[in-house]
Amino acid sequence: MSQPKTPFSKAQLMPQEETLEISRKKSDLFIGIPKENSFQEKRVCLTPDAVSALVNNGHRVLIESGAGLGAKFSDRNYSEAGAEITNDTAKVYGCPMILKVEPPTLEELELIKPQTILISALQIKMQSKAYFEVITKKKITALAFEYIKDQEGTYPAVRALSEIAGTASVLIASELLSSSSEGNGLLFGNISGVPPLEVVIIGAGTVGEFAARSALGLGASIKVFDSSITKLRCIQSNLSQTFYTSTLQPKYLSKALKRCDVLIGAVRGKDRSPILVTEDMVESMKNGSVIIDVSIDMGGCIETSEITSHKRPFFTKHGVIHYCVPNIPARYSRTASAAISNIFTPYLLNIADNGGVEQAMRYDHGLRHGLYAYKGILTNASVGEWFGLNYSDINLLLF
Repeated sequence: MSQPKTPFSKAQLMPQEETLEISRKKSDLFIGIPKENSFQEKRVCLTPDAVSALVNNGHRVLIESGAGLGAKFSDRNYSEAGAEITNDTAKVYGCPMILKVEPPTLEELELIKPQTILISALQIKMQSKAYFEVITKKKITALAFEYIKDQEGTYPAVRALSEIAGTASVLIASELLSSSSEGNGLLFGNISGVPPLEVVIIGAGTVGEFAARSALGLGASIKVFDSSITKLRCIQSNLSQTFYTSTLQPKYLSKALKRCDVLIGAVRGKDRSPILVTEDMVESMKNGSVIIDVSIDMGGCIETSEITSHKRPFFTKHGVIHYCVPNIPARYSRTASAAISNIFTPYLLNIADNGGVEQAMRYDHGLRHGLYAYKGILTNASVGEWFGLNYSDINLLLF
């Protein structure tokens, strides 16, 4: 039986499928970087190299004059990289996107225009309810860089600054042990015929790992304590060598503290660091030994710790030198700025390529995790519960 004739071919009669590709419209960013006014804060969010990369991609960067001086970046460095420089603070805060290291003060928040995108640290335990009320009133979209996750589910900004703090803790201890700093006149380094320094590290996280790496590199003998067997196993694996590790048993910790020359506290808690070294333990330590309490920004893990500053960084108690500065990375402001800038730059370029923060958050779960306010609506459960404020799930607002 012959097929009926038709003006259409067999292929034309078959069901046709068509994929419609929705192109993502690239957006141009206008970023404002104000000068940091927080106490002893010398870091800056973007280095001149990062600014150059952004400008070459068609974005604008407006920097307040002197914003990079603390990290030894001059206005000329930024100008040559393509940034616009201004002395007008209000003009910088008038940009559609604001980048800061420290969270803005209430006075600085008042300068920010409605609907602005703010990217900075949050430091929830140092904030007030009024801070979030202003953000709500001005419908600001705010991201905390310490909450942003990468593809591996880790916090890149926290890790980078922890690496600096861990390495710096050993360098600071080395300086304090010298005779010029009231120390015992001991040198880090395994000098032939001289017993190596003994370093006790409490906490096997990122800070503890990099402190251990630096101490071993200088030839010290180390002992690492942590409550997690998994972390102790990981730190030995990451450093590719075996050394003394122990769970946090008071008997072994007390014995180690009596012999050590340096104690580094690097333990964090949910709301505050647990006190793991009592005053009696500190009294039993050698005169002239050094304590570096890196956990001091969360209350400290050593009972005798008291907050100090970069101007007066240490004090002596029970014959033991205590260094308890909360913001150790700011001491190495240029390195810390470069580390922060390396994290910010790819995110900013990704935000632009996706057509803005809102679109970028749809595709990037890690970036979305850093959001704590979306157009004035609180989206972070920790913030809402901490201050007794209403909050919403960002997934309900975006999708």
